[in-house]
Amino acid sequence: MSVLSDAPRRAVGPRPTARRPAFLLGAILVLAASVGLSLALGSRSVSLAEVVDGLTAWFGGRTSEDIGAIAVQERIPRTVLALMAGAALGLSGALMQAVTRNPIADPGILGVNTGAALFVVCGIAFLGITSAVQFLVLALIGGSLVAVFVYVVGSVGPGGSTPIKLALAGAATTAALSSLVSAVLLPRIAAMDVFRFWQVGGVAGADWGTMAIIAPLLLVAAAAALLCAPMLNALALGDEVAVGLGVNVTVGRLVASAAGVILCAAVTAIAGPIAFVGLMVPHVARMLFGPDQRWLLPVCALGGAALLTVSDTIGRLIGSPGEVEAGIVTAFVGAPILVIIARRTRMKAL
Repeated sequence: MSVLSDAPRRAVGPRPTARRPAFLLGAILVLAASVGLSLALGSRSVSLAEVVDGLTAWFGGRTSEDIGAIAVQERIPRTVLALMAGAALGLSGALMQAVTRNPIADPGILGVNTGAALFVVCGIAFLGITSAVQFLVLALIGGSLVAVFVYVVGSVGPGGSTPIKLALAGAATTAALSSLVSAVLLPRIAAMDVFRFWQVGGVAGADWGTMAIIAPLLLVAAAAALLCAPMLNALALGDEVAVGLGVNVTVGRLVASAAGVILCAAVTAIAGPIAFVGLMVPHVARMLFGPDQRWLLPVCALGGAALLTVSDTIGRLIGSPGEVEAGIVTAFVGAPILVIIARRTRMKAL
């Protein structure tokens, strides 16, 4: 253990600087601002006093008579779900990039989202599932199986699991499974109607019962992910060096991968596939905090939560009096930012 505890300092190169606490404070403030905007803005914007009134009444277990405060109370569940889902996706993306040592790895590119979608579609079409628990179970099974399949396929041949081979295996698997999803849905109009709403990806259907189901899974997976941070730092030096530092590479990869898949699949089950959060947030966090996973993982959780919460708020504003789902907004917000990062900076080493 003493050897492992020294690994992060060797893995990250430069010693932690004084700017990290400042950036962390900034990230927390951004997250707090995103929560405030999510509660205040929508088809009916409310004042700060109404936000405070709504929160005070909600925490006191009563319903306010003010219409603005009532709007705030109605927005609390979707804000909480956006925070949970965004944090889980940001953390999942950081784990997958670290485990595969692939800077473009995320749940979507590695096929986890599509695997979860295929199993949910089959459940809707052939088993008639409708409950959140059934969605969750099938999404976890589908996401896990596809993640293992992509890793095995990407590891075959000389050189083992290289970033290019994993990306190609994930892209090919995603394309094949997407075709299967279409093949299952096309002759079944009723199933397509159910799946179409789920596929867009969003937090509009938030309810406390569903969140209570996935919260324990997310907490356990997030705790496992944070505990894997020293191992991931050692893994960044290469498998041989990691083994020399006393790391059980196989067990470490298995635990981190399982945590990443659970985080992504659980969120996908109740919010649908939401793109770009798991891909973009780790790159932005790595630019600000460096590749030390002890900082990167919690910051990715904060950044993912803020991004999805802001995206949900933007979707409500631009789609008023209706709304645009958060999964669509993250693609519009994430794609240009990712292009800017790719053009202006050299991606940090994993």
